[in-house]
Amino acid sequence: MEEDRLTKLEMLAAEQEKTIEELSAELTRQWREMERLQTKLDRLTDRFLALEEQTTPDVPVTKPPHW
Repeated sequence: MEEDRLTKLEMLAAEQEKTIEELSAELTRQWREMERLQTKLDRLTDRFLALEEQTTPDVPVTKPPHW
């Protein structure tokens, strides 16, 4: 009886260790993906701002018509 209980606990511990390792690997994968996406977003933001600066016409400084 005691041996069965110990065997079950050992199996449970082994299953939990495997689950923890799998979760850790998935977390690492997702972290790398988030870093990759953040880098891409930063590049796209820079490109968008550069394009916006190129296409925005310069507004001339003039006096309003009522002057």
